[in-house]
Amino acid sequence: MDVQATTPLDPRVLDSMLPYLMHYYGNPHSRTHAYGWESESAMERARQQVASLIGADPREIIFTSGATESNNLAIKGVARFYKSRKKHIITTQTEHKCVLDSCRYLEAEGFRVTYLPVKRNGLIDLKELEDALQPDTSLVSIMTVNNEIGVKQPISDIGQICSSRKVFFHTDAAQAVGKIPMDVNDMKIDLMSISGHKIYGPKGVGAIYIRRRPRVRLEPLQSGGGQERGMRSGTVPTPLAVGLGAACEVSQQEMEYDYKRISVLADRLVTKIMTEIPDVVMNGDPEHHYPGCINLSFAYVEGESLLMALKDVALSSGSACTSASLEPSYVLRAIGTDEDLAHSSIRFGIGRFTTEEEVDYTVQKCIQHVKRLREMSPLWEMVQDGVDLKSIKWTQH
Repeated sequence: MDVQATTPLDPRVLDSMLPYLMHYYGNPHSRTHAYGWESESAMERARQQVASLIGADPREIIFTSGATESNNLAIKGVARFYKSRKKHIITTQTEHKCVLDSCRYLEAEGFRVTYLPVKRNGLIDLKELEDALQPDTSLVSIMTVNNEIGVKQPISDIGQICSSRKVFFHTDAAQAVGKIPMDVNDMKIDLMSISGHKIYGPKGVGAIYIRRRPRVRLEPLQSGGGQERGMRSGTVPTPLAVGLGAACEVSQQEMEYDYKRISVLADRLVTKIMTEIPDVVMNGDPEHHYPGCINLSFAYVEGESLLMALKDVALSSGSACTSASLEPSYVLRAIGTDEDLAHSSIRFGIGRFTTEEEVDYTVQKCIQHVKRLREMSPLWEMVQDGVDLKSIKWTQH
């Protein structure tokens, strides 16, 4: 139930990869023999499959090690290439850590970064975006679907604003590609990050889409043999690229079916929990939302205690990348969630292979443990007695 962190490998993807792990082991960049040609044609077919999923030209797809590398390449690469004329970047406060950290890195290099706030529903205010654009803005980077609360930003509108002001638009679509329809031309996206292991593909591979017309230029992060059009040197791992391509093709075929099925299961989970437990808040906009990512706050229950109690179910209280810290999620803080509710939030993920039985089991355990933990909580007892917790002045001992 934690498919935002990673997904299992689809058996069809594994089948497509196996020959390239064993028999066809040539270097795809070897030009002088059949081993290289076989690998190269497999790599190019995978590039076509990735491009087809997002409506791009295969020449606009560059293989990377994952969405973190793609985000770094997009943000640092574009900023550094255009730095003589443009020194300003715009992003949001609820981006993935690798986007925020890349921006912090650029600030240390002398760039100016605007971190747009989001409204209480997790969406950005388009008017604020327009007002933030400056003559020397080179890039706007806004994720499509948030990895913690599942909120879906108005990507087409953002693309329209950016293209009308001649500013490049990058979106981290790791949680969206293969799950909701994405078209880089309709949405006017100039750069897009894709991850393999979020779409039932292998770990360690991803891609970045870089628009050719109008051309987006960027400075590569990695120097070497000039593979991947010089944007990303290093031998492309054929089996992983083939796996990413197969994962994209399967997602394209099954997107509609998966979406409907996941919506039904998500609905089942939320309805059952909400009817059985009072004081549960769903974080993020319920309309503009990807149904497979559900973030609920259980008032008067410590999220970590609930996770420990539900240890036979894989859940999380934030993103896997920051789950080692006990700080409440910065995404929930950005949407104005109270500190105590932010600490009591749990993220439920529903994916292609989640079953009805798993959802029902999770719901049943969740209800049981929330009730048990609340019975142990003095705060819950006070609320039941009609005490307004907001009015209490707590003293420090």
